[in-house]
Amino acid sequence: MRYVEAAGLKVSAVGLGTWQFGSREWGYGEAYANHDARLIVERALELGVTLFDTAEVYGSGRSERILGEALASSRANVVVATKYAPTLPIPGRAARHLRASAQRLGRDAIDLYQVHFPNPLVPTHQLLEELEAEVFAGGARALGVSNFSLAAWRAAERTGHVPIVSNQVHLSLVVRRSLRELVPWAQANDRLVIAYSPLEQGLLAGTYTTTHRPRGVRRLRRAFSPTGLLRARPVLDELRRVGTRYGASPAQVALAWVLSHPNVVAIPGASSVSQLEHNVEAGALSLTNEDVVRLEASAQAAWPVR
Repeated sequence: MRYVEAAGLKVSAVGLGTWQFGSREWGYGEAYANHDARLIVERALELGVTLFDTAEVYGSGRSERILGEALASSRANVVVATKYAPTLPIPGRAARHLRASAQRLGRDAIDLYQVHFPNPLVPTHQLLEELEAEVFAGGARALGVSNFSLAAWRAAERTGHVPIVSNQVHLSLVVRRSLRELVPWAQANDRLVIAYSPLEQGLLAGTYTTTHRPRGVRRLRRAFSPTGLLRARPVLDELRRVGTRYGASPAQVALAWVLSHPNVVAIPGASSVSQLEHNVEAGALSLTNEDVVRLEASAQAAWPVR
């Protein structure tokens, strides 16, 4: 496993996203939540995965509980990251939610506590004052944000006294906006970009077709409509062409593209142990500059970055 370090935070290049743990909208069912999720976490630990990401809103806290139970018997040095949804400008609310997340996760402190999204109704300085106090008190070890623009990320850095070590954003071969500003700034300032949906929730794996579409919430996305799946074909064809040279799948190539950028790590989810293993293997795949250029050209033709 390859590891990435920034601002004192060292994590595996391939982490594990756990939105699907206990979240009914994914349609995985109770057997997955009660059994498979634990096996996935246990195997991730064996493979050297050290970054596990969740959020209080995933399954109304159930994802945190499942992840916490799966990690309870392990002494591995891991980074457990969760996220706070700033929906109301109530003083003290962020600190209370942090403690509730820690309790559900069964941890004395949150390794990386992230603000899930910016909310103009909840002043950033108010949030940071509360969360910095938790860091100083030992309730959190590091702070991050999610879905923040570069301007908002930098403003958060200037507001507080604790570094905002990471920004978790949507980054994949077909959603590349963060490469314009966020990733270069992270590289220049010893910060980390955490890429969620690096496989576009399975679209870039190439397993779905117009006659075989995903279940659950993904089925409602335009990307998985018949038109969206047809639109993805040229990109998938290029992923397959590149993968053929390495003996890799489209999903592995798509993940390797994300990881080809310094200071970037990825947190794909996994529906099974075998899928987790498949994703982790992508961390060892190194693409050439020519591969990267060809992949981005195919994606730009289908999904222009605006």
